[in-house]
Amino acid sequence: MLLYAAYQAAADWLGPLASLSRLTGGMDNPLARLATRAGLLRRLAATAELVARAGLSHDRPSFEVDTVTVRGRACRVTEEAADRTPFGTLLHFRKEGAPPQPRILLVAPLSGHFATLLRGTVHTLLPEHDVYITDWHNARNVPLAAGRFGLDDYIAHIIRFLEAIGPGGHVMAVCQPCVQVLAAVAVMSEEKNAATPRSMTLMAGPVDTRVSPTKVDLLATEHSIAWFRRMLITTVPPRFAGAGREVYPGFMQLAAFMQMNLERHVGAHIRMGEHLARGEQREAKAIADFYDEYFAVLDLPAEFYLETVERVFQNHELPRGVMTYRGRRIDPKAIRRTALLTVEGERDDICGVGQTLAAQDLCASLRPALRRHHLQPGAGHYGVFSGRKWTAQIYPLVRNLVLATD
Repeated sequence: MLLYAAYQAAADWLGPLASLSRLTGGMDNPLARLATRAGLLRRLAATAELVARAGLSHDRPSFEVDTVTVRGRACRVTEEAADRTPFGTLLHFRKEGAPPQPRILLVAPLSGHFATLLRGTVHTLLPEHDVYITDWHNARNVPLAAGRFGLDDYIAHIIRFLEAIGPGGHVMAVCQPCVQVLAAVAVMSEEKNAATPRSMTLMAGPVDTRVSPTKVDLLATEHSIAWFRRMLITTVPPRFAGAGREVYPGFMQLAAFMQMNLERHVGAHIRMGEHLARGEQREAKAIADFYDEYFAVLDLPAEFYLETVERVFQNHELPRGVMTYRGRRIDPKAIRRTALLTVEGERDDICGVGQTLAAQDLCASLRPALRRHHLQPGAGHYGVFSGRKWTAQIYPLVRNLVLATD
């Protein structure tokens, strides 16, 4: 609790400074636009903007979708909770007046960022799909009375949410939850669950981290679980609804990610400052929008974080065939009718090439016609599910898989 309390005290102390900086230097502020006309004021505005962005947010940003064009017609989009538990909401992007479309569950990672990290993914899917997403809650706001949330509970949520969507749906996992989604579909297939999805897309996920291990994978194996618990787990302070809950704080996860590519992040902020100083608002905003999302963090339940490190990254339970769910062994060979697409990025430094491909061998009962793999040239981790390569080259593969199996 002391670690979290110290962080929160510092955040509270820096809050007024960040607010003042936003007032004087925010890119949407009239004073900042006026300042871009004079060299000295431009630099002051740029400095203020960088100071303002030094703070983190624990509030979920917006998905920023109000309308979407479906077959040439503008449809109003409303975010609705199709199901809800203390730890997550099945969020449905309901489109008024849209014709029936393939239903797809987009499973977001629970890795220190909100589901809005997949905002671009959602925007691309919406015109041609009926989209649902796992909107995970910040653990520091979940009361202790709600109980624990471990790896099995994550799998249970995926099964529950697919059942809420109903038979004939599709599922798409981005990054971390590829393991849990593959496990959930295997369990549902073995039980002949009517809501077993027709297709499963796994994108840049750690199915087998023994293959092409990255810095992330190596860090997870350098220490024992006892070390991770001692060094990284803390308790939510009394001021929050989840007071007393053990968590892996989002600010620590962000710090770890930043450290892995510190030069790149510092360079991005330097470039943003230079753009602001030159009055290049569009270029600066593109960088700012990314970091607004990147700096919005949530806390992970301690049991989920520790079990993920141990079972996925250290013990490699799923590819070794020893992973269990509620005490029963998970068998991916039970998947016989759910078409599989695996996607990787050639330059992914978080999930190495071949780690997601491993799912193809695990799903050995699938006919060749139901299996496909795609390696995206030139794409890093985030490029697999956002940006131009995702929109122009990867999304059409997802769309075609859904259409072929819907």
